Amino acid sequence: MSRKLAAEFFGTLWLVLGGCGSAVLAATFPQVGIGLVGVSLAFGLTVLTMAFAIGHISGCHLNPAVTCGLVASGRFKASEAVPYIVAQLVGASIGAFLLYTIASGQPGWDIAVKGLATNGFGEASPGKYAFGAGFVTEVVMTFFFLMVILGSTSERAPKGFAPIAIGLCLTLIHLISIPVTNTSVNPARSTGPALVVGGVALQQLWMFWVAPIIGAVVAGVVHRWLSTEGPVDVLDRAAAEASARSATPEALAPATAREPR
Repeated sequence: MSRKLAAEFFGTLWLVLGGCGSAVLAATFPQVGIGLVGVSLAFGLTVLTMAFAIGHISGCHLNPAVTCGLVASGRFKASEAVPYIVAQLVGASIGAFLLYTIASGQPGWDIAVKGLATNGFGEASPGKYAFGAGFVTEVVMTFFFLMVILGSTSERAPKGFAPIAIGLCLTLIHLISIPVTNTSVNPARSTGPALVVGGVALQQLWMFWVAPIIGAVVAGVVHRWLSTEGPVDVLDRAAAEASARSATPEALAPATAREPR
């Protein structure tokens, strides 16, 4: 368990440092700033790279909402959820502090002006979107994020492509929702920077816990229902297995060539 928690710690630290770091340090860098598209891609890349790095160790949740969604889907033990979430929060907080340490090394940099890519609604929203718009955005975006995670990691999904699908999904989510809430879909990602910045970011933090977890839990329940095999699915699988057996060398060999049972 300790290795899993360490993996979640380092993975979430990387997500905050890489994703939020791209927004704080590189988004508006003179002449070569990466902008909204670059920041969106950076968040996706942090998850994609960590999925390959630690996915086989901890499952690469990096997100309390993902952990809750996996519990709701029956794919993760509820007894391990709290330790995972604690590790994610610690990693996000350390990542935000490291980002602050780096960013504050620039002459004239002011956290009150520049911030740390915190999330918000109303006056704290990049596009001044109201609370209702922000809440709906976070619920819906997290719902689809979990649907992609659960679908791409299913036993029936093509093997080896899950990190790519998940990373691209997170990139798309950021392209859609950065103007609305600065994109959370991850309570840990919101908590780390908010703890360092304080103020409005901390006051509005509750929404970036409630909305993503609602979306994730609903997705977990929905995907569990969608994945339940009905009679048609069972018959299709039985037919496929029978076809596979009939295509084996043993089945295709003449009766005299088969080993006696």
